[in-house]
Amino acid sequence: MSNVRKPRAGSMQVWPRIRANRQYPRVRSWAPSSEKKPLGFAGYKVGMTHIIHVNNIKTSKTKGEEIFCPVTVIECPPLKVASVRLYSQYAYGSQPKTQFNSKILDKEIERKLTKPKKQNEELLSKISANDFDDLTLLVYTQPKLLGLKKTPEVFEIAVGGSKEDKLAYAKEKLGKEITVKEVFSEGNQADIHAVTTGKGFQGPMKRFGITRRRHKSEKSIRNPGSLGGWQAQGHVMYRVAHAGQMGYHTRTEYNKQILKIGDKPEEINVKGGFPHFGNVKNTYVMFRGSIAGPQKRLIRFNAAIRPNKNITKEAPNITYVSLASKQ
Repeated sequence: MSNVRKPRAGSMQVWPRIRANRQYPRVRSWAPSSEKKPLGFAGYKVGMTHIIHVNNIKTSKTKGEEIFCPVTVIECPPLKVASVRLYSQYAYGSQPKTQFNSKILDKEIERKLTKPKKQNEELLSKISANDFDDLTLLVYTQPKLLGLKKTPEVFEIAVGGSKEDKLAYAKEKLGKEITVKEVFSEGNQADIHAVTTGKGFQGPMKRFGITRRRHKSEKSIRNPGSLGGWQAQGHVMYRVAHAGQMGYHTRTEYNKQILKIGDKPEEINVKGGFPHFGNVKNTYVMFRGSIAGPQKRLIRFNAAIRPNKNITKEAPNITYVSLASKQ
């Protein structure tokens, strides 16, 4: 009986498989929006549980019936706006033009960056829509509200609407807080940006899923072995499955549906607390399915850039939430 060989397994969708530059991703593109509000938010991954809800998908065979659904909980304390950045558009892309810093900044932000010496918040009132091509908000998280750590994460968030709307919103929110309910509502779709769980240096079988060679193979059993005509280049091609870094990669998952946004932690806290996290203390967001990354990692979620038309815009009616211990 012949030995079935599978030496070229594994997806090449993302290459190379290298470690992420930092523990939370950056976002380079945003969904177009006419609403005057931020286009993204961020929170800390709590863990998973399961719910039972009434299926509201029109084309489903189980429409109107109660079905089981795994969910991921993300705790979302308010974000604070540290600065407003104005961009100018050039032939080779957009570049930052100027930045207006808030006078009110938490002392914890000094752990992440140097506080600006010039507080030019009042100069923002003199800016008009003709003075810039685009505008973003530089925000920072408040992990101290969770009791996880003190150092915040700092990143940019785009704003929807016309240039006049963006400027008016920036003037209103500079130095103030943004809550998740201002950005998303139940039933919305979001794109999840996260850094996956790191697994270190792994071999080709675990990393790519290639088949184990038969026990009488020469030299090694858990490597891809000879690839025949692929050796004509005089070196091993980069797409051959070899050992290397696995996990801790920046990944994006599109069109995750928000099932619930809640303010009452007792509705979601499981007995004994979530493993490796504890209890939820702030506003939380419940997503359908699983999300990349371990507990306590910052997860960024933005307005869906290419929403799925088959997903209903209304959140389903949740009849049961499992609060059993996950220990």
